[in-house]
Amino acid sequence: MLEIGIFHNGACELPCVRTKDGTVVNRGTLAEVHASNQRTVINQVRQGILADQLGFNYFFMSEHHFQVEGAEFSPNPMVSEAAIAARTKRIRLGQAANIITWWHPVRIAEQAAMVDILSSGRLEMGIGRGYQPRETEVFGWPYATIQDQERNRAFFDEAYRIIIDCWTKPSFFFQGQFYTIPPVFTRWNHRSTFAYFGLDKVGRTVDDVLRVGGPDPYGGPNPVLQSSTTLKELSVFPQPVQKPHPQIWQPLTTPRSIRWAAEHGVNGYFIVEPNSRLRKNIELYYEAGEKAGWPDRLNRGRPKFGWDAEKRRGIVTCRYIHLALPGKNKDKELERYKAAMELQWDYYGPFGFAGVLAEAGETPLPLDARVEADLLIDKEVALFGTPADVAEKIIRLKEQCGYEDLMFHAWFEKGGFSGEEIEEQMQYFAEEVTPILARACGGKVKNPEVGLDFPIEGNGAVTYKRTDTGARRA
Repeated sequence: MLEIGIFHNGACELPCVRTKDGTVVNRGTLAEVHASNQRTVINQVRQGILADQLGFNYFFMSEHHFQVEGAEFSPNPMVSEAAIAARTKRIRLGQAANIITWWHPVRIAEQAAMVDILSSGRLEMGIGRGYQPRETEVFGWPYATIQDQERNRAFFDEAYRIIIDCWTKPSFFFQGQFYTIPPVFTRWNHRSTFAYFGLDKVGRTVDDVLRVGGPDPYGGPNPVLQSSTTLKELSVFPQPVQKPHPQIWQPLTTPRSIRWAAEHGVNGYFIVEPNSRLRKNIELYYEAGEKAGWPDRLNRGRPKFGWDAEKRRGIVTCRYIHLALPGKNKDKELERYKAAMELQWDYYGPFGFAGVLAEAGETPLPLDARVEADLLIDKEVALFGTPADVAEKIIRLKEQCGYEDLMFHAWFEKGGFSGEEIEEQMQYFAEEVTPILARACGGKVKNPEVGLDFPIEGNGAVTYKRTDTGARRA
């Protein structure tokens, strides 16, 4: 079976220009970049809606900030996806990823749960650690800096556990290295809280949630503070529609992160690894999952190798895609595509990503190596050509990586291309490439139709329309 998604990273639509030292960036004044990013916000929502209409299964966005160079823009994927959710009924909405080292974990747990509710259970929650100091050192807590990898990883793991507690426990106390929730010093001598937890059968008692203390003459005029009574537990609202919680995803690169994801039942997201390297990473993920007893939010055991469409579990891979459209000059389109790829990689390269372009067993490129578009095309990380050409390379990926079901994400947006051009690519792919892939995979999953019925019913209850919840053949 086949599932297809779209990854949207928000590259600038302004023309690409090669500077004197050979670096490719977008060409525009700061004012023009600001205006372009406003259009990108709209394009991301438009393309999420179009992806639903075209039958794509997933729409994933990244989280990136402060991008003047033109490679990426997506400051709050879940806000954009809430807008998409309100206008769609099938497509599943994911992030690759929300960088949870930049958020208070309770705040992002609340926001994600809201997207799950507003989409009637279509959230696919992506989490990441961050890698760019310009972003992490602005948004990250002092103990989440990427300049101390061990501390960053420890914070990431703790934030993950807090998010799960928020989603799955009616009331909880968490104490870790970085967070105590609620803080042990939080005074809460509130009569409404005493009254509520004094009721029968609410699930917790006053003694469970409050540490009751005596009067405090130094508490000030506020009655809530005029006692040494403090909070012991906290309830976080809302919780997601999906139970016990939405599927978690993580962009992966290193063996350590691959093992962590497998050991926690987290789906893996790979983008730039060539097929032989991707195969080794999938094998590592499945080995680690097997050793850990295949943790899974629904206790469904081992998924099919590579991807399991029924369980929506495993590893997704993503490739840059540009189709040679009828009536357009193929050579000129290829040159524009190459410029867009070099804009991306002139930005990514200095972070060390060139190393993951090595084939399995091949000596990695130096960390400071400049990645040219021809290398990405040769490695079949960037795909270009007719629908038959592109489909052939995707099928080869499936075969070389051993996918039983195929989960593939297409990266259409790219620097220097307008929103309308990207939408043309999406439509042509859906019309011409998807049917070839579906035949090669024994069919394509069709997402069930779900969605909120507005307005809210007169009794105040929100109602949903659902059909089935499993994978179905298109």
